[in-house]
Parts: sequence; C-alpha cells; structure tokens
Amino acid sequence: MLVDEGLGLFIVADGMGGHAAGEVASAKAVETVKQHVTANKNVLKDLIKDPSQVNRAAAASLVEVAIQRACAEIYRIANTDNSKRGMGTTFVCLVVAGARGVIGHVGDSRIYLIRQGQCHRLTEDHTLISAQLKAGTITREQALTSQYRNVITRAVGIQESVQVDTLLVDMVPGDVFILCSDGLHGYLEDEEVVPLVKSVGLGDLPKKFINVANERGGKDNITSVVLSVKEVGEQTEEAAEASSRMEALKKIPLFRHLTYKEQTAVLSVATTRTFPGGREIVTEGQPGEELYVVIRGRVAIEKSGVEIAELRAGGHFGEMGLIDNAPRSATVRATEPTRVMMIARQDLMNLMKRESILAVKMLWSFVQVLSDRLRTTNSELSDARQELAVAQAVQPFSEE
Repeated sequence: MLVDEGLGLFIVADGMGGHAAGEVASAKAVETVKQHVTANKNVLKDLIKDPSQVNRAAAASLVEVAIQRACAEIYRIANTDNSKRGMGTTFVCLVVAGARGVIGHVGDSRIYLIRQGQCHRLTEDHTLISAQLKAGTITREQALTSQYRNVITRAVGIQESVQVDTLLVDMVPGDVFILCSDGLHGYLEDEEVVPLVKSVGLGDLPKKFINVANERGGKDNITSVVLSVKEVGEQTEEAAEASSRMEALKKIPLFRHLTYKEQTAVLSVATTRTFPGGREIVTEGQPGEELYVVIRGRVAIEKSGVEIAELRAGGHFGEMGLIDNAPRSATVRATEPTRVMMIARQDLMNLMKRESILAVKMLWSFVQVLSDRLRTTNSELSDARQELAVAQAVQPFSEE
C-alpha cells in the first residue's frame, strides 16, 4: 500500500503468484505508479487550475498510463525470472487533485465512498463471478458459494498490458474514501460499512476493519487505507455544489436507472456555467447538442417570444440535443443569475463507448423517454380531435 499525502496518492495493491512473487509484483506496481505520477505532477496542477474536459482527460490518462507502465514492468520481470513467472497484482489508487480525485482500478481491490451517511462502491470487481452476475447466469446466492469466487479476470502484470478503469470523482468535505483488498471486503457486506465508520474515530477505522475481517476468518491479506476529506483547497463554486449536481442528475429520467458509480462517470464529463439574468442560454431555431440542468436560479422557456414555462433548480431542458444537432424548439432565458450544468453529446457518446453497460442503460432510458413523449402527444392529439369534432357538429346548428 502507499499513503503519500504530499503527492496526493493513495494505493492498495494485492499481489498474486506465490508469497514472494506476489510481494514483488505489488511493490513494483506501487513504485512504478508513484514514479510516473511524481514525474507528471504538472498534469494534476493543470486540473486543479482549470477542470476543463481536456485537463480531466489528461489526468485520467496519467493514471491509466502509470498503471500500464507498472503492468509492462511486472510482465518483463516475470519473463526474465522463472521463479516469478505468472506473478501479478490487483491495483486500486486514488490521486487527489484539489477538489477532484482520479481513481485507477484493475482487479478486485475496491474503493468505497461514504458521503452523507451512504456507502457507494466506486469500483467494479474484475472477477468471473462479477461477470456472471452481470450476465445473469448466476444468482447472488449462488455467487456466495461458487468455486470460482477468487478467479480474477484482470490483473496488473499477467500480460504486457491490461484494461484500466478510471473515474473522476468530486472531493467534498466530509467524504470518506476507503481503499481495501478483497481480504477485507470478502468478509464485509456493503451495508455494514457505514455503521462501522460511525462506530469508531476515523484514525482507528483501518484497524477496526482489519479486526472485523480477522474475527470472521481472516484467511487472506487484509489491507485498508482510509482517507477523510476535511478540505479541498480553494472551495470553488463548482466543488461546493457537487452534491447538488448529483441530486439533480438522479431526478432526470435519462440517468435515473444508473448506479452511483455510473452517475459519477456522467458527472465527470459535465461542465458548469453561470448565466446573468436576461441572458439567453439556448435560442429557438439554433442548433444545439447539450443537455442543461438548472443547479441554482430560474429560467424562462419562450416559444415565438411568448413565455410558456419556468424552470427552477433541478429542472432540465435540451435533452433531445443529446440525440442530434436539430434546431432548438424554444428559447431558454435566465430570469435571474443562474448556474447550469451542461452535458455535451460528444462527451456523453465517448463515455458510452467506454462503458458498454452504461450505454445500454442510457439507450433504454432514451427509448422510455421518447415512448412517454409519444404517448403524451397521442393523448393530446386525441383530445384535440374530439374538441374539433364537437365544434364541427355544433357549427351547423349555430348557423341555422
């Protein structure tokens, strides 16, 4: 493991391939990743100064490349020493850059986030059991007793390269991040994490976790790193409203069925902007490809210069822009200083290309939204036809 507060780097790596070889693999992974992050600290500084999509992508790439370098180095060592052939390691890290954290993950070590009294798993196990559960070929009850529980589908160093999962997450004061090996979470249900966090001081929490795992069997290496977020440097407006963005996203039908990890991934491609009162956000007839969510303030929706609706915090508009670049059907104007979150079609599409399960959920949600709109339109047309038929039936009598 590694705890480097100065660099903002926190790691848990669980080696495989015999005691000696596994220890070499995990140590080499930690060493290589630390060296690469240290040599490229400017990427993290750029993210702190300007959380643009370009700088976010660069930070995620930094973590991915660091882990890939570790993978290649471990593979090289294993192929030059027969006693270490086949060694590898799981790997999970959190790199802190101001108000944001960058997660890198391979294997079945995990990161949990405790936020506002709730526990969220921010990593997905790369195991055969996890793949079978996702495919629906086994039940959760069957998974508990499966002989394949410890089969890992991805590890650092087994091959020359590996697919790395990365995720950008907001760092909010009060957050608690827990990095751990399967030697801990194998003995711990997700719903038990929050009560344990509340039961002791944060300084005693790693020891508490390890004691619980040992009491319940402790047959594997147990490692736990706990990071408590007390402050995030300059408390920028965007960082301060992190919780508001997540709550607003959850209420939008397109994203309602995503897991917390998947919703976090969507937020990682979103940007925020403030519009002064009276400023047009979108213009009727102009093309657009962004979904907008009101975080703070109010907007008026105008059709042909006539106000037809008003949206407050939590309201959203422009979702059809995520499908195509068609002209906007109405003008949306800020009626007071208004803060909005924007999700661009291309950024969302790039995310969906990387996350196939998220893409399927999103496409299904799009179908549901379009179906609901079609149903509403048909109902309104039916009512209009009935009114027209009544008017036509009454007209001849009125003329007589």
